Amino acid sequence: MSSENRTYTISELAREFDVTPRALRFYEDKDLLHPARDGMARVYSTRDRARLRLIVSGKRVGFSLNDIREMLDLYDIGDDQRSQIRASYKKHLEQVEVLKKQRLDIDASIDALERGIAWMEERLGRMGVSPDDVASVEAFDAVARKQLDGDHTSSA
Repeated sequence: MSSENRTYTISELAREFDVTPRALRFYEDKDLLHPARDGMARVYSTRDRARLRLIVSGKRVGFSLNDIREMLDLYDIGDDQRSQIRASYKKHLEQVEVLKKQRLDIDASIDALERGIAWMEERLGRMGVSPDDVASVEAFDAVARKQLDGDHTSSA
């Protein structure tokens, strides 16, 4: 069988792309994949496999399923993929900007959290040990001793 005519089961594709069979059925429901049927079994073509590769990589970089569908649907319009490449190019540029903004937001959040942690560590250091801290240490010590004593007697 030539590689063009090769078929794949739902389990094979799920395993290869580290997705669940449920995800593949979901992509089918969203009109992203179009497996043939052999009775009740789904039979995926090399085209479905290629589409799944693009779906998985698109999801990985943050594209919505609608964005992915728009890019995939332009494949067959008969213009040597010019429209597909142009649309994909535009969406990729836009997604890079979205991700750069998210990175700035994440960096700002991390900085704020780290400043808060430093402030709390400094405050806790000045406060010293509280009666609650002593009680927690004593309770932990009692549990640990009981476990050690139990382990010691059971091994004798």
